[in-house]
Amino acid sequence: MQLVVGRIGRAHGIKGEVTVEVRTDEPELRLGPGAVLGTDPAGVGPLTVESGRVHSGRLLLRFAGVPDRTAAEALRNTLLIADVDPDETPEDPDEFYDHQLVDLDVVTVDGTEVGRITEIAHLPSQDLFIVERPDGSEVMIPFVEEIVTEIDLDAQRAVVDPPPGLLDAELAVIAGSRDEAGEESGESGESGDKSGDEGDR
Repeated sequence: MQLVVGRIGRAHGIKGEVTVEVRTDEPELRLGPGAVLGTDPAGVGPLTVESGRVHSGRLLLRFAGVPDRTAAEALRNTLLIADVDPDETPEDPDEFYDHQLVDLDVVTVDGTEVGRITEIAHLPSQDLFIVERPDGSEVMIPFVEEIVTEIDLDAQRAVVDPPPGLLDAELAVIAGSRDEAGEESGESGESGDKSGDEGDR
């Protein structure tokens, strides 16, 4: 299984380093020195990680064969893809990869249907479930222990105990309007690749 584990951002300095938007909770494994990664677009890869470091809270990577800023800048917005065994699971039983969570049914602790997980959004502060409700609207649910009380992969469901207001209809947005809003505000609109991202709690 091929999973997106990062996206290359801007070049950093003049020696070929790039910033990387991490999309895995195992960057040491997926993005460590020696890792060979596929790319989207495929023509610029595969890329082999030569070295990595954290600078001001950002991951910086240098790839073999990328000697300077010009070559690094040419990689901007490239997705980094790792080959992962589909049966592989994180070592921590309380952690999950995105592909394990997408398409799970979401219900409240009393059994009320909420919807289906269509995307895992990885924010700096926390991860979010993007849940499509039966009426086609979307609701965002923080993937934190206080709210997501159970993940049952055998039953293909996530049980949530939402605080008041989290699931109110007026807080939901119609599916698709979020992308339109992103385009209007100039956001890059990375929604097309999220279902293949890798991540966990």
